[in-house]
Amino acid sequence: MIRIVIVDDTRLYREGLAQILGRVEGFGVPGTADTHASALDAVRTLHPDVVLLRMDMPDAAEILRAVVNSGEGAGVIALGLVEREQDVIACVEAGALGFLPRDGSLDDLVACIRSAARGETLCSPRMVATLLKRMAALAADRPPWPRHAHLTTREHEVIQLIDEGLSNKEIARRLSIEVRTVKNHVHNILEKLQVHRRGEAAARLRGRVEVTGD
Repeated sequence: MIRIVIVDDTRLYREGLAQILGRVEGFGVPGTADTHASALDAVRTLHPDVVLLRMDMPDAAEILRAVVNSGEGAGVIALGLVEREQDVIACVEAGALGFLPRDGSLDDLVACIRSAARGETLCSPRMVATLLKRMAALAADRPPWPRHAHLTTREHEVIQLIDEGLSNKEIARRLSIEVRTVKNHVHNILEKLQVHRRGEAAARLRGRVEVTGD
């Protein structure tokens, strides 16, 4: 069962979508939210696999970042996204895992949800082209790798699990340590690698960081 939380500030829309998706085989919608605070509360208490976030909400970008950085591991799908380069890039950089443009159908949404639940990204050819263009620009402008980015053995274990898509809670269980300890390791990793997001740290890690003993 794929657990879905819908975040939208229009009650009719979120309740209607919840009813529709609740009838899809293998889907469950345990709750909805309409604000930044209620969205985070729903993610932390309902533990969804996927969060559907309506991007024309006033603070949608902030909600997206907060959900992704909560460490709960839910994949966020940006709904109603305008396929402009700046909008697509903003969602990707904030950590969105899936995208449904304004002209997307219910079948498109169902496919997107199933992909996000598997940790995969499903987007239109236009979005793919935008992302490839952005990657090429970033590669050209990539800053020098931090000269003293030495991770401890434990930090290296943590970042490898982040790269596998595990949440802080899942990492804590895998390593038999407290969630608070995982959060401290993640904070130290971000500082050492001079990045702001977990995914960015994992992407920059591969083959680039020296590991020292604990």
